Amino acid sequence: MRHQPLPIEFYLQPTQLLAKQLLGCLLVKETDEGIASGYIVETEAYMGAEDRAAHSFGNRRTKRTEIMFSTAGHVYTFTMHTHTLVNVVSGPINTPEAILIRALEPCDGIDLIAARRGKKKPVEWTNGPGKLTAALEITQSDYGRCFFEPPLYIAQGFHPKDIASGPRIGIENTGEARFYPWRHWVADNPYVSKSR
Repeated sequence: MRHQPLPIEFYLQPTQLLAKQLLGCLLVKETDEGIASGYIVETEAYMGAEDRAAHSFGNRRTKRTEIMFSTAGHVYTFTMHTHTLVNVVSGPINTPEAILIRALEPCDGIDLIAARRGKKKPVEWTNGPGKLTAALEITQSDYGRCFFEPPLYIAQGFHPKDIASGPRIGIENTGEARFYPWRHWVADNPYVSKSR
């Protein structure tokens, strides 16, 4: 293991603060092929029962959302279209909040990431939530793991000089929730996702 996972205590912060604190941290996935990682440069907070954009809105408890009701620091993966997306479970137990990791700046395993992402330009390898999971080989089998132990974990990275915030992306049918400024990103980083 090349990097040291952040301790469980790191995740015991209010969701909006954690969503910003994750920026600059290193998301690492160990596989039989090797280690691939990237610095988190964009996140999106989902605030549970009161947030129309959250899968757990109204305390909706299903097989898919069950892990959101667990302790902070667990892995919540789900499939959208054909892509796996990865979230950090946050908030107190039975308060189903989570933070979507939206974009990474590649770090370790560049050759591995390049092979997994095909003939895309390097800046397009990890500049979206479905792209980064393909690059790191994060799959539905990671659901329910803890981010503070291998094979999927978060380690210390860098401290961003400037953090920007704005509305979340791709949640058009969620009423006023679509306008909440709960997306956070490292300002001017080229790997931040583009709104469609």
